[in-house]
Amino acid sequence: MGKEYLGEFEELVLTMVGILQEEAYGNAIVTEIKERVGRDSNLSAVHVTLYRLEDKGYVKSGMGGATHARGGRRKRIFTITNAGMAMLRSMKESRMDLWKLIPQLKMVGY
Repeated sequence: MGKEYLGEFEELVLTMVGILQEEAYGNAIVTEIKERVGRDSNLSAVHVTLYRLEDKGYVKSGMGGATHARGGRRKRIFTITNAGMAMLRSMKESRMDLWKLIPQLKMVGY
């Protein structure tokens, strides 16, 4: 079996789950992407991506408590797994290895 890769949006969503921790649910992730990256994202796209990451074993989910603000509805909270953290580390290392190959950056000590 070959090495599995994440798409750019999958990586972004997975990173946000890691950042938000116990507050990682759909709308919070959409908001965080907008605030931290300046990128508009669609709630449906985030949900599809979260479920795909869950199928791959990179996140797990559970239902949070019901709130009055949500009309008694519960939030599905996502948590990054050890496999998800390992994937993010691997992707970071791969990117850093590539960055080191850029000649202009070698000259300034990166």
